[in-house]
Amino acid sequence: MTRALRLDITEQAQQHILAAAAWWSQHRLGAPGAVLEDLDHTLELLRGQPELGTRARRTTLAGVRRVTLSRIRYVLYYRVTGDVLQVLALWHSSRGAGPIL
Repeated sequence: MTRALRLDITEQAQQHILAAAAWWSQHRLGAPGAVLEDLDHTLELLRGQPELGTRARRTTLAGVRRVTLSRIRYVLYYRVTGDVLQVLALWHSSRGAGPIL
């Protein structure tokens, strides 16, 4: 059995996550915890199967992948370095081309 990757969330990604979760909890009263719920579920999947995401384009960093959290319409950007799943950004799909990475 493959060991799950360790998780590292960059400062930029932490800021994105906190902002998204705060906005969602104030404006989506039917599912105020959806951002953190979907993110937790997705990260758990990726820690065991990091190849699930597709390769990100237009990035200067090597090995960046992306996965869409469809219920909340956010895109999670990440990469694997060694035994670490590094979360780089959480970006709403309506914001255009994506974050600068």
